[in-house]
Amino acid sequence: MDPTLCYRALKSRDARFDGRFFTCVKTTGIYCRPVCPARLPLFKNVVFVASAAAAQKAGFRPCLRCRPECAPGAPAWRGTGAVAARALKLIAEGALDDAGVDALAERTGLGARHLRRLIKAHAGASPVQIARARRILFAKRLIAETPLKLTDIAYASGFRSLRRFNAEMAAALGRAPRALRKDGPKTAPGAALILPLTYRPPYDWDGVLAFLRLRAVPGVEVVTDISYARHFALGAARGRFTITHDAARRSLIADIEIDKLEYLDRLVSRIRALFDLDADPEAIAAAFAADDLIAPRLAVAPGLRLVQSFDAFEAGLRAIAGQQVTVKGAITLLGRLAARCAGDAVPLVMPEPDAILAADLSGLGLTGARIVTLQTWARFARQPGVLDALRFDPDAAIAQLTGLPGFGPWTAQYLALRGLGDTDAFPAGDLGLRQNSGLEAKDLQARAEAWRPFRAYAAQALWRVTAITDVKTPARPKPAARVKIEEHVSL
Repeated sequence: MDPTLCYRALKSRDARFDGRFFTCVKTTGIYCRPVCPARLPLFKNVVFVASAAAAQKAGFRPCLRCRPECAPGAPAWRGTGAVAARALKLIAEGALDDAGVDALAERTGLGARHLRRLIKAHAGASPVQIARARRILFAKRLIAETPLKLTDIAYASGFRSLRRFNAEMAAALGRAPRALRKDGPKTAPGAALILPLTYRPPYDWDGVLAFLRLRAVPGVEVVTDISYARHFALGAARGRFTITHDAARRSLIADIEIDKLEYLDRLVSRIRALFDLDADPEAIAAAFAADDLIAPRLAVAPGLRLVQSFDAFEAGLRAIAGQQVTVKGAITLLGRLAARCAGDAVPLVMPEPDAILAADLSGLGLTGARIVTLQTWARFARQPGVLDALRFDPDAAIAQLTGLPGFGPWTAQYLALRGLGDTDAFPAGDLGLRQNSGLEAKDLQARAEAWRPFRAYAAQALWRVTAITDVKTPARPKPAARVKIEEHVSL
């Protein structure tokens, strides 16, 4: 934290810095976002910290005006390294709600002591303090924005008892949770949950919708000109959500129905990842500023986002279905697969590993080899912690995935891009990437070396070209000799 630069950003109220740091005001005991509308404090009275957890660790309370709980998350690649960032993502998904740091360390493949050291260097607080801050801020947000009962909010935020909820909230906020309720919504209990999810502007909402619309699985997802909706399964929870855009609030608006509130915080984390809400569009644009293939695409579609699947297993299903078929053919196969695995259950959700293994997959239009690959993926993914482990070493993940029957380099890279959040994954053999770049796979792979560590964003920019009329795609040179290349589609 460079105090002079942070103070300059604070004076400008620049939204690009929102979530990058927090301002602790020593005279009031309050910490704020850089966009807080309150009167500017004197430089001598402020301390800047990297995270809300660090501010709360130092004894500061969250501001009631700018509401730190609504700040966008820190970009995944910022700070001391990808391992700490990915561990923080697991904490955001509730990894410490039911288990301790030792269990989290085992999931990351690190020693507990080393993990504590990494996270403290990255966020300025310990894993336990970060988890505690997450629960408190999420609960504060639910109190302010939803009609849920306080008991429901306690469990939805990851607290395991109402007594602990009341004690920790009072200690962190300086008042009882009930005191915050007076300014909360007056909607009748039982109404849908409406949560704004902030991002750093700009945001390419039209591009995100166009990408998702082309790949919407029948019966599971619905994409209109203004919204994305789907049914989901998350652990023991089932429900649906609809996402719309509110540019004035720099937010996507999530309309959520969920039958088990204790999974709500994990669902919100999944939605943020799906729509890449913690990305830093300024850093992405700067990385490609001098590239004549990617920069023009970012210029006409600012705020490009790396669209994810709902989870890693779904990304694997999409990758397998997209092997050697058109996008339309692949989503047709996925719709049939979802219906077959659901049986008589409605509404449809994307199948989980056990459902794939229990279902008869014949008669869906899948080849025998493709069925074997789906079953292999399901057996692999159902192993405890195996999908989490893939996040922490991208190179090892690609090697492990390509060792599975039916998984070639394209399948592994595509799964890493859309399921593991690997911002440097790049499926060079993808048909759409080759067509939109005008390059053959080998040449495209070589060209992509200059795009590290954001090759996945370059891929998204090239896929985005189908919705851009102001950018010309280079003509593909004719190959000197006929070479058989596997055709894959970006599903």
